[in-house]
Amino acid sequence: MFPTPIANTSLPTRLLYKVGLPVALLVWLLPIIAVAFTSVRGLGDLSSGNYWGLPTDWRIIENYSAVFNNTPLATYILNSFLVTIPTVIGALTLACMAGFALGVYRFKFNLLVFFIFVGGNFIPFQILMVPVRDLSLRLGLYDTITGLVLFHIAFQTGFCTFFMRNFIRELPRELIEAARVEGASEIQIFFKVVLPLVRPAVAALSVLIFTFIWNDYFWATVLIQGSHAMPVTGGLKSLNGIWVAQWHLVSAGSIVAAMPPVLIFFLMQKHFIAGLTFGATKG
Repeated sequence: MFPTPIANTSLPTRLLYKVGLPVALLVWLLPIIAVAFTSVRGLGDLSSGNYWGLPTDWRIIENYSAVFNNTPLATYILNSFLVTIPTVIGALTLACMAGFALGVYRFKFNLLVFFIFVGGNFIPFQILMVPVRDLSLRLGLYDTITGLVLFHIAFQTGFCTFFMRNFIRELPRELIEAARVEGASEIQIFFKVVLPLVRPAVAALSVLIFTFIWNDYFWATVLIQGSHAMPVTGGLKSLNGIWVAQWHLVSAGSIVAAMPPVLIFFLMQKHFIAGLTFGATKG
């Protein structure tokens, strides 16, 4: 059966695996390690070109306190939460309802509607930039958190609906039919039968969408101009000084900005894996 467990492979393959895996992991983590070291360097190290060696002047507390005391990083992080949390809630709510309709009911244009949801995910962001910016200006939502949230909800709902519809279709229809025979309304079936069964999928999807939105840079800089609504990914560039590149502060801010999605992932790791493997062993 594929893939073959490493313990059952030949000796050269096992040796290659044991040597290659740490090397690949180190190469993959090298940029993060460099940013982590830069975040605790002094300006002297950066001026002398010491980008990859150990810092000669460790400034952990100074750099990390400076990004909060001397820059608007805290405001940017708050803005990211104000954008990300409503987007996750809104996109998942709409996707669960749309996935329920597409996964449970049989109607004439069911497949066409589903393809529209799926097709929207393949449109390149750059094509949407001008019409979305123009629409947000006409609606008075440009440069506002509300506008960015509404756009993210609209765009992410397509992928979430594709995800939820497939999970809901895998549920035993006998459960839904039994609930109907017992006299449950469609709303009760949705809330009391379907939602509890797809909870692992909702948890996994919430982690994915939280990470997508939190790390978004493109739309944050297209739809937001001022620091009053700028998420942290777009705001990091402002941590540089006007005359001097403050890479140590940008690196420290980047490490801080990366913490929320990492923490969310580890807190919900069990649900995330359960959601991704939901139905994987179904005969």
